[in-house]
Amino acid sequence: MGTVYRKTYTKPLPAGVEVFTRKGIRFARWKDAKGKTRTEPLTVGNDGSERITVEAATFTAKYRDGEGIVREVSTGCRDEQAARSVLARLERRAELVKSEVITVAENAIADHQTTALVEHFKAYQAHQTAKGLNATRIKNTEARLKRLATDCEFRRLADLSADALVRWLGDRAAEKTPMSAGNRNEYRQELVGFGNWCVKTRRLIANPFDDVPKADAKADRRRHRRWLTEDELRRLVYVASQRPIAEYGRDTERKAAEQREGRKSWTKVPLTLDSIDAAAERARQRLANNPTFLASLERAGRERALIYKALVLTGLRKGELASLTVGQLDLDAAVPFVTLNAADEKNRQGNSLPVRADLANELRDWLDVKRHEARTAALRSGTKVPTALPASTPVFDVPAGLVRILDRDLNAAGIPKRDERDRTVDVHALRHSFGTLLSKAGVAPRTAQAAMRHSTIDLTMNVYTDPKLLDVHGALDSLPTLPLDTDPRTVRTAMPAALKATGTDQNRASPLAPMLAPTTYNSGQFWSNPVTMAGSGSAADRVASDGENPVKPSEKALSAGVANKAFPVERKGVEPSTSALRTQRSPN
Repeated sequence: MGTVYRKTYTKPLPAGVEVFTRKGIRFARWKDAKGKTRTEPLTVGNDGSERITVEAATFTAKYRDGEGIVREVSTGCRDEQAARSVLARLERRAELVKSEVITVAENAIADHQTTALVEHFKAYQAHQTAKGLNATRIKNTEARLKRLATDCEFRRLADLSADALVRWLGDRAAEKTPMSAGNRNEYRQELVGFGNWCVKTRRLIANPFDDVPKADAKADRRRHRRWLTEDELRRLVYVASQRPIAEYGRDTERKAAEQREGRKSWTKVPLTLDSIDAAAERARQRLANNPTFLASLERAGRERALIYKALVLTGLRKGELASLTVGQLDLDAAVPFVTLNAADEKNRQGNSLPVRADLANELRDWLDVKRHEARTAALRSGTKVPTALPASTPVFDVPAGLVRILDRDLNAAGIPKRDERDRTVDVHALRHSFGTLLSKAGVAPRTAQAAMRHSTIDLTMNVYTDPKLLDVHGALDSLPTLPLDTDPRTVRTAMPAALKATGTDQNRASPLAPMLAPTTYNSGQFWSNPVTMAGSGSAADRVASDGENPVKPSEKALSAGVANKAFPVERKGVEPSTSALRTQRSPN
């Protein structure tokens, strides 16, 4: 037979307490926060000091459950009769378990129903932390779950309802400034993930949000990104390298009369691609007496330009590039590559990505600059001079406001933020440009998918490739001729000159589809056949870097032991006269 009682606990003596003895028992008398006089007996704590013995305000139920284990459960009731009612309900469930009417698991689920939902959220957050999820993601999940719990009036697990979530999503879509479909899907997914966790931890029998439909994100896309052309990318990289200095050499001009405000009648002349060189030269003259500051501006421009170039030539996301450290670069391998940690990558798999030769050289030079700075700082501070950069040193200091910096660089380079189809350019558009330029260069779709680290080919070809920039006309020229009145037996020897110019001759490979797709060799390794871009050379130029047959890698390449197992690919990319853009297969 169970019982109910109030638990007692101790706490330190409050300020202003009066201690007295009554019938041999020591008591304490004080006034609480409400001004009410309270008297409680004293006891001795583990540290030997006197403490107040306090009785809990609510009753606790003590009983033996269906497995014969003694349990103590807080009833949350201040009234004894109400507490005994809770005890009777618990004992009845114990009898149902003993008689096998309900299972132990079902009984455990029932125990969780009365626990406050915020406590389950804390346990779920601890679970995500133990999994090693990104701290920002855990924080976003917590914020979304709390907002949903407040707006949908979820207090306990028993309150979770798919209908309430559907109504909430509908209300967000019907607002004056509606929430985007993608954002609504993120809120839905947070509750779905929480419900799945509750099922796995035996807090719920089934996930109540499984059948809540997703919104059509494709039909309600708020941001359509624009891909940059090769000329725009060259202008952007150049302007980025010069603008930090050029900002200090800008001319001033007098405002129009209608634009003047008080004494502010002069303004700086906006930078343009044509004026940025002159502005940079004026800045160098003005800052000639401050070489340290001038050097810092030049360094900032170089780093920013290198950030843009790295984003375009590797396809890395902004967060992935910001997470790169010196220890993740291997620039001296036969095929230079970077290694992404699984925790820093979007798909949480970890990948080794090849780096093109020209970018690898510039990264080496950049690390030399950082190493020189570290040595100089050590000499000035009197600390030990490092011989090499620590492996944990970030490769780039990627600013949090990079998108605003990019907007200013675009404006100075004369690149429109929006195009005629209302598509915008942002930092992630550089990754879109990477995918589009791969397709434009004729890279096989499967190889482009591997380079982009996409799980599906549809994402690579339909989302990250701009058909407007592809050479569709050239593709049509590569189709065979179908003459109406020509003897078909003569077609083989009479190849039109126009088709020979497009590379559709049987003796030439089409420039629109270079042989870049990896081909299997021994031991499950993959290589890509060397190839040049359209118009950059003939088939005779497409040979392996060590002079071997391009179809089969040389013994030299086999013995190199490159970690990512990618064979060098000679091709032309975004930058003129550059080396190989190498790709490798992805786990996706």
